[in-house]
Amino acid sequence: MSEGLTPVPFLDLAAQFKELEDEWLDALRSAGARGSFIQGPQVAAFEREFADYVGVKHAIAVANGTDALMLSLRALGIGPGDEVITTPFTFFASAEAIDMVGATPVFADILEDDFTLDPDSVRERIGTKTRAILPVHIFGHATDMKSIMELAGTHNLAVIEDCAQSFGARVGGRVTGSVGSAGSFSFYPTKVLGGYGDGGMVTTSSREIEGRIRRLRNHGAVKPFIHVEVGCNSRLDEIQAAVLRIKLRSIDSAIADRRRVAGAYDRHFAGTGVRGPRSKAANAHVYNLYTIRTPRRDEVRQRLMERSIGSSLCYPQGLHLQEVYRHLGYRPGSLPVCEQATTEVLSLPVYPGMPDAHISRVCQTVLDALD
Repeated sequence: MSEGLTPVPFLDLAAQFKELEDEWLDALRSAGARGSFIQGPQVAAFEREFADYVGVKHAIAVANGTDALMLSLRALGIGPGDEVITTPFTFFASAEAIDMVGATPVFADILEDDFTLDPDSVRERIGTKTRAILPVHIFGHATDMKSIMELAGTHNLAVIEDCAQSFGARVGGRVTGSVGSAGSFSFYPTKVLGGYGDGGMVTTSSREIEGRIRRLRNHGAVKPFIHVEVGCNSRLDEIQAAVLRIKLRSIDSAIADRRRVAGAYDRHFAGTGVRGPRSKAANAHVYNLYTIRTPRRDEVRQRLMERSIGSSLCYPQGLHLQEVYRHLGYRPGSLPVCEQATTEVLSLPVYPGMPDAHISRVCQTVLDALD
């Protein structure tokens, strides 16, 4: 690490907090005065506002993004003996949730240009046990949902959108989370819409799915102390709902600023050989992560560390090759596009309010490493 250099953080959550500290503390005091801390009026209001933003009939707040996926799968009746096709190039929770309901993840390859699920690879893996497709809108870029939905319709499959990294992204004019059977969101602090702790949401326009998830998130209860199935404890608290409501009001501005940072990166890297994120014309990228590709990834990352600049390696190994899934029989070369990407990707700092000087410093450091 270079002496005297001001660090460039990967994400500046402290600065974001300062901007809304007074408003959030007022909401916290209000919740305390009412004595309402779990699934109170803040949560109910947040669910309504979130559903309106995404463009669905229902939004059900849960404890975290992993639960949002798991409960969506359960609500759709997916369990032991079933297979769910998903991507190996994602955070572990996308596949973990499939295991949590007793089903088996089946990994399909990704597209080279945007890291999303390859519809042709999905088609090849649909079998008699396939019950659902779980596409991940990775890094803030939407999957080709038109092709995924056509496959699902042909084979009578459910579609659960993993929107943990894509809040506000659009595909074919629709917000992610409004296209499939259900959408699953995370409010982990690093997300486009992030809280100050864990939180999650399920979106759907199905009354049946909504009702089942509301039961499942609260121990399978239909009213106090009356239970019709085994559920879990997956409820969002008032404090997280309060801060998320505040952030939701200005989320379009925050997304626009992420795009400002990404646009500056694009201009700096144009014609240099550094491959930045690709965005199809029909999709609106929200840049939860700005991920570049270079065969000299490790050299670039080392240089960034030396100059006190944050970065993240998302992701260093495909899920299909990790020890936890060794029993599924995948081997090196099984999903070559994913495997190549894991050796080349590196995510650079991107967040609302990132100073231009920091952007320039990141770009110059990347280019110096490759010179």
